[in-house]
Amino acid sequence: MKRCALGGVLLASCLAALSAARCNDQIVDLKQELSAARSRQQKAGQLMKLAAGIPEVPADELTSSAMDKFALLSLDCVDRQYPNKPGDVLEKDEDLLTPKALHPAFFGCFDWHSAVHGHWALVKALKTYPDGNLAVNIRDALNRHLGREALEAEARYLERSASDTFERPYGYGWLLRLSAEVLTFDDPDAQAWSKNLEVLEGVIVSRVFEYFFKLSLPVREGTHQNSALALAHAYDYARAAKNDKLLVFLKKRGKDYYGDDAHCPMAFEPSGEDFISPCLAEADFMRRILTPGEFRAWIDAFLPIGDLQAWTSAVKTPEVLDRKDPKIGHLIGLMFQRAWAMKGIASVLDKNDPRRTLLVKSAAWHRRTGVGLMADSGYGGEHWLASFAIYLMTDTGLED
Repeated sequence: MKRCALGGVLLASCLAALSAARCNDQIVDLKQELSAARSRQQKAGQLMKLAAGIPEVPADELTSSAMDKFALLSLDCVDRQYPNKPGDVLEKDEDLLTPKALHPAFFGCFDWHSAVHGHWALVKALKTYPDGNLAVNIRDALNRHLGREALEAEARYLERSASDTFERPYGYGWLLRLSAEVLTFDDPDAQAWSKNLEVLEGVIVSRVFEYFFKLSLPVREGTHQNSALALAHAYDYARAAKNDKLLVFLKKRGKDYYGDDAHCPMAFEPSGEDFISPCLAEADFMRRILTPGEFRAWIDAFLPIGDLQAWTSAVKTPEVLDRKDPKIGHLIGLMFQRAWAMKGIASVLDKNDPRRTLLVKSAAWHRRTGVGLMADSGYGGEHWLASFAIYLMTDTGLED
């Protein structure tokens, strides 16, 4: 009997000790949670303070008149053959031809990719304001440039073995963006352009599969070779074209390339001749291929709230000391690309996430600053900046 009583006392003592240990564990956990909450609140406060320092900018409505000003820049350059920066590989003397002979559709606007997105800008302008002042001129230019013969010649050029790296991947992305725009344009002329583009579009889609299949690591630079921007264009095209095979492929490659990325070195951006933010372009692509919940978890690791140095760099507009220099002037385009990426990222974040407010305010300031700097950028800027401005101000890539 005494043994049983003693055993009961011991059991009660053990249970009390166990309960106390559990209570201590819970207290420790609660303290950690409170500490983490205070830390997050402090970091959020730092971002809100950073956001408060960005000037308030009213929304710039892209009126028909404003669209005409941008579209006129593209309209003026699509037939302008020179100056021209070719990206062609010559195999024999006979290959040394004029830009128009080599590229009967996309010979203007200084280089092939700028000609392509110049045509995209014209389609977007017409789609947005079908009865605008320039509508007749735009239709005429698009009918001349997006004819079947010209586009089939472009396709034959891309099919050459010597063209394996031609405009890869930047031009690929913009061609698919153009294809997506006409494909979703309920207009008789646009339907004809879409039909005419099919052969070239098919070549580019094949090139996208081929290139990204063998590209073991993404290219993270801030200019034409950037992988993320091209992938975003291709993904939006695949959705518009209902190309499920391409969608699945791009999602897989995107997760392979970027799924485990963390602490993007935004503090080191930009480089002096960038027109793409590698960090923001990557995040803007990833918000397309991840669910909202997956993206929020991913962005917490990629651009965490507490990385004040990264966010300070992200929201600071770069200084452009010579806007007419065609390379230094890239920084004007960077402001537009940053702005559309910021808007895309913000669209997926929770409404109470301090990064959302920061991104929205910064996007507006980047837009306003970039538009102001376009005015005196010369042909080095005029031949391409209008496309970036139109992309941003029409919320392209954010329609869904």
